[in-house]
This record gives sequence, structure tokens and C-alpha cells, in this order.
Amino acid sequence: MSVIAFELKLILRSRLMLAALLLLLALAAFAAWSGLHEVERQRQTIARVQPLNDQDVASVARRYPNSPDGGQPAYYTFYTTWDAPSNAAFMALGLRDVAPYVLRIRALGLQAQLYEGETFNPELALAGRFDYAFILIYLAPLFVIALLHDLVSNERQSGRLRLLLSLPGGAQLWRRRVGLRAFLVFACLALPLVGAALAAGMPLASLAVALAVTAAYLAFWTGLSLLVGTRGWQSVANATALMGSWAVLTLVLPALANVALMRAIPVHQGVDLMLAQRQDVHGAWEIPREDTMRRFFAGHPEWQDTAPLPAGFHYKWYFAFHQLGDESVAGQVSDYRAGLGARQQWTGRLGWLLPGVGAQAILHRLAGTDLPAQLAYQDRIANFHREIRTFYYGYLFKDRPFGQDDYAKRPVFAPRVAEPALPWAGLAGIGLLSLAVLLAGLGRLGRLRLLARS
Repeated sequence: MSVIAFELKLILRSRLMLAALLLLLALAAFAAWSGLHEVERQRQTIARVQPLNDQDVASVARRYPNSPDGGQPAYYTFYTTWDAPSNAAFMALGLRDVAPYVLRIRALGLQAQLYEGETFNPELALAGRFDYAFILIYLAPLFVIALLHDLVSNERQSGRLRLLLSLPGGAQLWRRRVGLRAFLVFACLALPLVGAALAAGMPLASLAVALAVTAAYLAFWTGLSLLVGTRGWQSVANATALMGSWAVLTLVLPALANVALMRAIPVHQGVDLMLAQRQDVHGAWEIPREDTMRRFFAGHPEWQDTAPLPAGFHYKWYFAFHQLGDESVAGQVSDYRAGLGARQQWTGRLGWLLPGVGAQAILHRLAGTDLPAQLAYQDRIANFHREIRTFYYGYLFKDRPFGQDDYAKRPVFAPRVAEPALPWAGLAGIGLLSLAVLLAGLGRLGRLRLLARS
């Protein structure tokens, strides 16, 4: 224990090392606080929107207290859906930074409403969020490199390497130094994470997986730093090689892999589905109403006993061709989601080779902010939209009057309550890769005597 205390004292006496560790601790703490602040802001937004929607519905009820068939309440009444952030969302905000987490819908065509949120300015989302995932994936490796790149080369250049290796337990000295530096980096990341997790009420199982991912990712960079730092190069050469490795593994290869996935699995944007659906809806105004109703009843025979259309406008025809517009792009929607799912699967497989991709995917899964979580929110919206249509169709196609009391019978949206599943497969992948690299790096430490003789 006294030996470890002595090594710790040496680290703390180095102003550069101490400053680096304090900077990492401050950045991690600020990232955790920033994530908590953003999650709280989103929750306040959700809480603020719901009473406003109730006021909007009350206004519609005052304007249309009695409708002969429910057409006007169905057209003018909006329903608020929301995807509340999980207790772990502060770690990695993921798609919540660009995808809508509050969406107001009504009984009209769904696809046109789902993807209106994609019309954002991409430059505003380019920088991303300063969260824990950003600190771990992009900045933490730089601190590991700064603390380990000259651990051996500095002693060799100063002429102390042979002397240190000749001391009793000299080989263990390097393992203690490496382990202590890696542990301090881990502590600077883990302490803010644990504090924020406790404040947010994050499940202990999710916190344990997040800490395991942090340890595995740092172990990878520790092993890589040892592999480079024990080759007998100068400190500047070590730093250059490790910085190049950092750029390739965290920036270049993930970007190239993303481009390759986009070309191998082409997927249209959601806004294309919105335009296709709207084109079919707008074209319905030029089609004879009887043809539209015939197509609608062919797919929904439960409503075919309705009374014939009157001479003028009727809302049941209007809502019928809106639903037909959704059904006209159902195949495109299926292909769109299948393509996104295939990309997600290949991204998970890339995480077995690129530790940054794997660690980021795990954190996003734990936080419930990845693509599957967003698609699950869309599924909940689609199910709720089906309930809304069924509710109003009972008035439209049966010519039932819609009175003041019927507003209270409207469907109610059910938010998400379950926490995301733990990504054990991804954790095993990054764990095996990191363990292999770390063991290879530690194996290089056993050859320091040969390095000292060269």
C-alpha cells in the first residue's frame, strides 16, 4: 500500500498530470450536469405541453359543442404524444437531440404527421450534445494517451530505465504505474457518472453496465498506449502514433463505415414518405368519391353499412382517403424501417471491431435514445392513432351525434414505462476486444529488459 501511495504522490507532484486529471474530472462533471439539465428541460416541456393541449381541446369543445357526425371534432382536435426521457438519458442524448420527443397528432393521415419533425436545420445538430458519451468516446482516450505515451520512453531517454528494471520487483513497477494512471482516469469519469446516476434515479443494473463500458473502453486505450509506448520510440513519436490511432479509430473509420452502410443499405428519408402520402391524399380530390369509398370499404368492411354519401362534402369521405393515403405508402414504410433496422444491426457488429462505435451504441441503448427507442415511440404513436381513428369512425360511419360529453370519452395516450433492455451482447463484444488489446499491451511490459538493452 505504501508503494501505491508513493506512486500516487509522484503523479500528484506532476503539475501537468494533476492538471490533466482535474480537467477531465471537471469536463465529466459538466457533461453529467449538462445531461441532467437537458433531461429536466425536456420533462418540463412535456409537462407544459399537456395542459396547453387540454386548453386547445376545451376550445374545440366550446366551438363545436354538438356535431351531427363527429367530423368537426375529429378534424380540429389534436392529441399530444410524448416520449419521456429515461432516468439514464442524461448519459447519451442520442436521437433525442434531433428527433421529436413531443408530437401532436390528429385523426388525419399519420405518415404526414410523423415525419414533419425531420425538417430541422442540420447545421444546428452538427455539433451534437456535450454529454457523458461524448466525453468518454472522444476525450477520455486523449487523457489516457497523455498519461501513458511517455511512461517508458521518458525513463529511457533520461537513462533511468535500466536502473529501474534492475531493482527488485522492477517489472511490477510498470504495472503499478499503468494501473494507477488508468484507475485515476476511470475515477475521474466514474465519480460524476455515479453522482448524476444517483440524482437521476438511474437503475443500478444500468449504472453497472455503464461503468463496465467505461472500464472496457479505457482498457482498450490503455493497452494500445502500452503497445505503442513500449516499442522503443521517442516520446514525440509515441504521442504522434497514438494521436493518429485516435483519429483513425474514433473519427475516420466510423465515418467511412457510416458511408459504406449508407451505400450498401440505401434508405430514403422519412420526409419522402410524408411527401408520397400527401401526394396520394391531394390526388384523392380528383377521384370520384364513390371510387374512394369502394377502395376504403374493401379494406375495412366493418364500416361498409354506413349511409350513402350526401350530395355535399362529408367528413367520412375525407377521413377515408386520408387513411387510404397512409395505406398507399405502407410498403414504403415497411422497407424504410427494415433498412433502418439493417443499418442498426451492422452498426452493432461494427462495435466488435471499433470500440468507440460499440461503447457509444451501448450507452445509447442504456439511455433509451437510440434508433430502436425512436422507432418504438413511433409504434406507440401509430397504435394510439389507430385508437383515435376507431373512436371517431364510430360517429362518422354510423352518423352518431357527437355531443359535449363525448369529448371526455376520447382515447388517452399511454407513455412508455419500461426501461430499455441491457445490451449484454454489445458489452461482451467490447469487453473481449478491450481485454485482448490490454493483455497484449501488458505482455509488452514483460519485454522491457530487452528494450533497455537495445
